[in-house]
Amino acid sequence: MITDPIADMFTRIRNANAKLFEKVDVPSSKLKIEIAKILKEEGYIANYKSIDDYKQGILRVYLRYTTTGAKVLKGIKRVSGPGLRVYRKSTELPKVTGGLGIAIISTPRGLMTDRKARKEKLGGEVLGYAW
Repeated sequence: MITDPIADMFTRIRNANAKLFEKVDVPSSKLKIEIAKILKEEGYIANYKSIDDYKQGILRVYLRYTTTGAKVLKGIKRVSGPGLRVYRKSTELPKVTGGLGIAIISTPRGLMTDRKARKEKLGGEVLGYAW
């Protein structure tokens, strides 16, 4: 049993990225699919695909590298967890690596990046960082 499925997803992506794997499989959920969607929109992963295995489902994440083989996703970190939830107002949202990275925020209007949440003046739970 996994107590923090999002941290597990981030760890799987981080480990596969460190070994320069083409893809990584993660147990699927609606929240993980939304996180993968944000990572794809921001250009940190190449693509993702939801595979139905007649159980929970599998989320296949295709990692992205430059033409020289360098990693596009330098790091991914879980911030808020089951033991300590981290909530921020729209004026207090963090800027990851001086604005070069993204913070994934869970707002009342769904998941979004810190930039979009700041623009819409929404606060929420800081799920994690990617840079």
